[in-house]
Amino acid sequence: MKSKVLKRIPLERLMDLKVDYAFKQLFGSEKNKEITVVFLNAVLQRTGKDSIKDITFSNTEAGGEYETDKQSRLDLLVVTNADEWINVEIQFTDQYNMTKRSIYYWSGVYRSQMKRKMGYRELRPVIAINLLNFDMFQQTEQFHTIFHLYEDEERFKLTDIMEFHFIEMPKLIQDWKAEKLNPWNDVLARWLLLLGIVDHRNGKVYEDIFKELEEISMKDEKLRNVFHNWEILSCTQEEMLAYEARLKRVLDEEAAVREAELRIQEAETRAKEAEAQGEKRGEKRGEERTKEKTARRLLAKGMEVKDIAEITELDEKRIMEIEQERKED
Repeated sequence: MKSKVLKRIPLERLMDLKVDYAFKQLFGSEKNKEITVVFLNAVLQRTGKDSIKDITFSNTEAGGEYETDKQSRLDLLVVTNADEWINVEIQFTDQYNMTKRSIYYWSGVYRSQMKRKMGYRELRPVIAINLLNFDMFQQTEQFHTIFHLYEDEERFKLTDIMEFHFIEMPKLIQDWKAEKLNPWNDVLARWLLLLGIVDHRNGKVYEDIFKELEEISMKDEKLRNVFHNWEILSCTQEEMLAYEARLKRVLDEEAAVREAELRIQEAETRAKEAEAQGEKRGEKRGEERTKEKTARRLLAKGMEVKDIAEITELDEKRIMEIEQERKED
């Protein structure tokens, strides 16, 4: 009988690995370096690079050349044995500026390599991997998209120093539900599905994904180690309190953004309603003025007030007032 990879904790109590704190604690530690290497190789396999053999974790501060420049705290920054820099960013909620955010982080890492008396040719490639807990590109159904700089017409690459990966988790889950993924043969699908098992943002746990990966882990030691370390991390009270605080902050920020959106929508709705009411009042007043002009002409021709009221639908009292105004003019 196969042993269970989780011994003490139900799935819903595991940390959601799409929360940056949980991801960093699991994949950003020296003791778990081997599983981080496997994960990065799974993401980068489509670009034809040589497999990463080893990594070193780097300072996660990037950005300013000067003291007053904006600094950014990166989620995970490593340097490979091939001297390539890889920045992994986790976005749990949609901040509506992911493209610019990724380029900004990339530029900070690229610039940070420059030291005194270095030449530009000594700057090493920087790869940005963005794990997104939301849909970003409407143009494609692919959950993993890769970007470089190419010449517009002949499509040759400008440089190999820049590479961007975007992984959209909702599209991955859609492919899983549509039975388009086979984690037994697809290492990337295997590791990304691991991140998708627990979805605390939507209050979901995918037991079917867990059972599939649990079976695979009986033959995949690295995957089995991830399950083990993930469980230990989720059972550690101090780590769990820090995780819950981070999750609450992220969800509160998302709620604040949504509340601001709703307020803007409500203000726009009220403005449109006020404008429509104003237009309606203006149209009504215009109709009244047209009727009053007609009444003046008919009074000038000697028509009876009662008849004018029937034609113009004005009150007889108002027609008599118009008659008085006409005489005073």
